[in-house]
Amino acid sequence: MIGLVFYNAFLRYVFSSSYPPSEEWARFLFIYITFFGAIEAFYRNKHIAVDMFVVLLKGASRKYVDIAASLCSIFALGLLLYGGIVNVLQTMDTYSVATNVNMAFINGTLPIMAFCALIFQLRSLAVLIRRPADTFHKG
Repeated sequence: MIGLVFYNAFLRYVFSSSYPPSEEWARFLFIYITFFGAIEAFYRNKHIAVDMFVVLLKGASRKYVDIAASLCSIFALGLLLYGGIVNVLQTMDTYSVATNVNMAFINGTLPIMAFCALIFQLRSLAVLIRRPADTFHKG
């Protein structure tokens, strides 16, 4: 992606023109990097989380809040999965302008990411439920 953007910037600066397919491929690669990076973040449990108040809890209250947060995440990922599948089905007959790539191939990264993250979140929920409440500490 970096090479394509650099190549296009060079063409614009030196020749005052660009190569449209390189812009489109860079955009597609950015989409892939973003969603596959999200899969990696969910796998390693390194996704963005706001835990300002949760870290003040301990014991059973912390466990129940963590379970509620996990259930909310599962619901949101389910919505993303459903919406992603609908989006892919709607774009099955749409092709990009410069590269003639089927947009379902590009938009397919959303349901893939949502499905993988959903699996990881369900696994995390199972671990949370089995974990004893006295092992949840502050901070």
